[in-house]
Amino acid sequence: MSMTPAHIWLVIVLVALGTWLIRFSFLGLIGGRQLPPWLLRHLRYTPVAVLPGLVAPLVLWPEATGGAPDPARLLAAGATVAVGAITRNVPAAILAGAGTLFVMLRLAG
Repeated sequence: MSMTPAHIWLVIVLVALGTWLIRFSFLGLIGGRQLPPWLLRHLRYTPVAVLPGLVAPLVLWPEATGGAPDPARLLAAGATVAVGAITRNVPAAILAGAGTLFVMLRLAG
């Protein structure tokens, strides 16, 4: 099925409207109000839920290797998670992962 330019623009407009409505629901409708404690408690976990979704494809199917899993990136991700879990220190976890990736890529040549 081929799409005409009108169909493509309709999809673009509908997606733009949908994302605007999602943002407006938080910023426009309840932006100036105090949120209930139960909702604030659930919103604390949003970054923890979103970050793995952003990082996992870069670790499991990296562009640099043509989409094949790479031991260097897997070890760097493991080091990041381990240091983060042990120290509860985000900068230390990032440095551990970056350092592991750097060393592993240098050893691999």
